[in-house]
Amino acid sequence: MEKQRTLIFVGAHPDDESICVGATLAHYAAAGVKVYYICATRGEVGQANPEKMKGYSTLGDLRSAELQCAAQALGLTDVIHLGYRDSGMTGWEDNKHPLALVSAPLEQIVGRIIAIFHKLKPDIVITFDPIGGYRHPDHIVTHNATVKAFYAAGDKKRYPESGTSFQPKKLYFNVTPRRLLRMEVRVSSFLGRDMHKVGRNKNIDLADIAAENFPVNAVIRPTQKAVQAKERAMLCHASMLSCVSPRYTIFSLVDKFFGYREYYMRAYPPVKSWLRERDLFKGIK
Repeated sequence: MEKQRTLIFVGAHPDDESICVGATLAHYAAAGVKVYYICATRGEVGQANPEKMKGYSTLGDLRSAELQCAAQALGLTDVIHLGYRDSGMTGWEDNKHPLALVSAPLEQIVGRIIAIFHKLKPDIVITFDPIGGYRHPDHIVTHNATVKAFYAAGDKKRYPESGTSFQPKKLYFNVTPRRLLRMEVRVSSFLGRDMHKVGRNKNIDLADIAAENFPVNAVIRPTQKAVQAKERAMLCHASMLSCVSPRYTIFSLVDKFFGYREYYMRAYPPVKSWLRERDLFKGIK
């Protein structure tokens, strides 16, 4: 019997699966791929209005319930929690919590991810880019642990307690096209907006992020149904809707005229051609 294709996204918080790669996950789930989300934390440091907390003892419980709603909307096979705590942004007191993701030994995180890789045997692994999208410390730790786990998963001598070794075939980082992002920064700066202080807490330096350069090696143009699934999944994260910025104006215009897209850098196997992939499973038999 032919093995069913499997894709895993490794993220840090509830809502990363929807905001970052939601349409891609829904696109492949609808095509019959087993799609999993490994979530490192339960988003305990987010902010929610008191009325959203009714029926939930903690914010982590609320956000976990929202994640299950989003997973159903996207058609995910399962959500797997690593069991760490949201660390908050760099410099917050939450960084010091004993269960915070940034406080955990990297080898421990890697071991937990590898155990899942060995069990589920993914063809494709997706995670954040090296700066975690917007320099969120949990995103960066997740990136580092996932990359290390990806390359170690096929080594029989490492992590033998995690089960039979298995090497995933391709590794991708979700990225934002820098040319469009820099254009957005220039336009917004011209209009008087401080792009060094963006976000609800003004702690994201978008101008600095735009200066980083990550290549785009794959562009996924999901079906309209997959885009609609992403939109439904976003609505599941009601407690965080006020914290989530809409896609930048330049990107909205591109989506309107050329169709919604999600972008990826291919970390493995190494890219040897300037051609962009339109299917993450390209080349996998």
